[in-house]
Amino acid sequence: MNPRRKKRLTWVLVLVVGVSVAIGLMLYAMSYSINLFYTPSDFEQVEAGKQPPQVGQRMRIGGMVVEGSVDRDPETLEVSFKVTDTGPEVTILYQGILPDLFREGQGIVAQGELIAPRTLQASEVLAKHDEEYMPPELAEKMKGIKHVNPNKPAEQEETP
Repeated sequence: MNPRRKKRLTWVLVLVVGVSVAIGLMLYAMSYSINLFYTPSDFEQVEAGKQPPQVGQRMRIGGMVVEGSVDRDPETLEVSFKVTDTGPEVTILYQGILPDLFREGQGIVAQGELIAPRTLQASEVLAKHDEEYMPPELAEKMKGIKHVNPNKPAEQEETP
């Protein structure tokens, strides 16, 4: 083989290997920043192509705050509450100030790390911004289930 071609081939191989290593390192680094979205139902049944959440996994979970489940520590900013959709309840532990729109019976999205099979240590809690908003994945799961808003007075029936 011609020495000139040999030199070119060496440079091309070094370039291909270098680019491959760089892409591999970028993908490896990004795998730690991926937060998959789950609903409480996903803890019970696994849909096609979706893995069940594992302890230690970073994730986002969305659902409705269960009535009467909010427990605040009076001396610290620790809060625990449960969220649900149509499936099981998942406990959320949070250290900090909750959003102004946070209340029981409202939709939230919490982001954090799963520390037990149905317990999430949240680093961030987001509350929905109006009465009609719901994460698209949660809306899909809750189709056909009527949600009663506890803040709206029930319509009074008229008696003839």
